[in-house]
Amino acid sequence: MSKKKAEKVTETVDVETNVDAVEQPEVQTLSLQELDQLAQVIDLASGRGAFRGAELQTVGGLYNKLVSFLTMVKAQQEAAAEAQENESAEAGTGEA
Repeated sequence: MSKKKAEKVTETVDVETNVDAVEQPEVQTLSLQELDQLAQVIDLASGRGAFRGAELQTVGGLYNKLVSFLTMVKAQQEAAAEAQENESAEAGTGEA
């Protein structure tokens, strides 16, 4: 009886990946107006009884977070606009 040894074959394959050629998925964004509309949809659906009682806490928490976020962003935008107006006014008085 002769024993045959199995030969182990190892093959190395180099794969080059061109990062530029790989398509990146387009990132979807939501505008503040769309987020505001989403809050309105939640409010409307809740008013029409679209959610079960057990779901209201979760939906209400999400709604509260969304409204809080929108209020914070609006306040930041107003503060930035006011600061820009003050800078413009100061620049105008400095030249006179």
